[in-house]
Amino acid sequence: MDEKKSAKKQLDRIKSSMFSRSLSLAKLTVQAGASIASHGVSNVLKNKEAKEESWRKLLQNQASAISSELGELKGSLMKAGQMLSMYGEHFLPPEANQLLKSLQSDSIPLTWEAIEPTLKKQLTPEKLALLEIEKEALASASMGQVHRARVKATGESIVLKIQYPNVDRAIESDLKAIKTLLNTLKLLPKDFDIDPLFKEVREMLEQETDYEIEAKLTEDYYARLQGDKRFVVPRVIREFSGPKILATTFERGIRADDPLIQSLPQERRNKLALNFLDLYFKEIFEWGVVQTDPHNGNYRIRIDPQGHDQLVLLDFGATRAYKDDFLVPYRRMIKGALFNDREAFLKEATHLGFVEEGDAPELVEIFEQFCKEMVEPFIASDDPRNASGLIAADGTYDWKNTDLPQRISKKVIQILRNHAWRTPPEEIVFLDRKIGGVFIFLSVLRAKIRGRDILLKYIEKFVK
Repeated sequence: MDEKKSAKKQLDRIKSSMFSRSLSLAKLTVQAGASIASHGVSNVLKNKEAKEESWRKLLQNQASAISSELGELKGSLMKAGQMLSMYGEHFLPPEANQLLKSLQSDSIPLTWEAIEPTLKKQLTPEKLALLEIEKEALASASMGQVHRARVKATGESIVLKIQYPNVDRAIESDLKAIKTLLNTLKLLPKDFDIDPLFKEVREMLEQETDYEIEAKLTEDYYARLQGDKRFVVPRVIREFSGPKILATTFERGIRADDPLIQSLPQERRNKLALNFLDLYFKEIFEWGVVQTDPHNGNYRIRIDPQGHDQLVLLDFGATRAYKDDFLVPYRRMIKGALFNDREAFLKEATHLGFVEEGDAPELVEIFEQFCKEMVEPFIASDDPRNASGLIAADGTYDWKNTDLPQRISKKVIQILRNHAWRTPPEEIVFLDRKIGGVFIFLSVLRAKIRGRDILLKYIEKFVK
């Protein structure tokens, strides 16, 4: 969720009924169709460069129209746009991803008058009487918003995450609307089967709208990390929680991009980055359970006067468990890429369905290069792949000053434009999202660290 930096515009309602949402989404689709038709007529006499420029302007106009309509919709349309665009960075054409990013409008909170009825449905008058709730939202997002509260009897500060009205009922229609828009604007690669991707997103959205599941997932993380002083996980308060409301302890901290964090010495920022990376590998290699919504708003940093800074972990609604039949070969694939073992890498990539017998050799080579670049921050300084010196002599990698994301994107575009490419395994959808979020977080911290040591620790222990 995005922190509210100051009092700003609030909504007094969202379009939560199926009729009003469907009407808005149908309007967007009709507008898109009309624009496509107009674009086709006007482009008859244009040269190639003019057509491409006209197409870009058309997409920009569609993105603007979508964003202006989103304010009163919220819910799964915005959340799905976020999920799909993170995935789309690697597997969808740039034009499609541009449209998906337009679904991520600024998250304006609802007024107290609009959100209070949901609160009253979830908590009895007796329980509400035990709380003193701030009427101005502390944070807001696509599916709900957070209000700070105080338990009158103890003075304890807590937060209440309250779901927007009926957003859980709009998931199916919202996903259909996104798919229709992508098809209408002809933004999907030919023969690209997007259904498995949408299935994965649908399941995650359904999970994220069940706060009882999120409460359990939060408690699981709390238990796993209890005693590890590097991390802070909020404690769930069951007394004030329910299917559409989640109460937890209020945990102080500031965002990684806050000037105070940015002014910390390099050594302290590096320590935070190493702890963050260690937690990610612990999820992948040890637990098989991953919090797959890693944007900066879901993390805080608690500064310690003695330098023992902590990572505050928030929002476990998108946590996903992975089965060994995927994770075991996936871990081996990582190991093969890390050690530049082509035979081992391709064996596991084929097992998982990333590549298949009969694929064009140049396609397999590009995919192999793509994966080996993904592990670039973890290779040894004397590795032949470090010819450009991105890994320093002491083994550190500069996560801020690297063009790795751009190079990876170029590989993906190369695959999409020159080769028929199947939909990747559905498990990779949110793992890919996590990897992107980890990179961004370490980049924000301007980390210069030896990540290889941490990865090797887990590979040696868990990869046979």
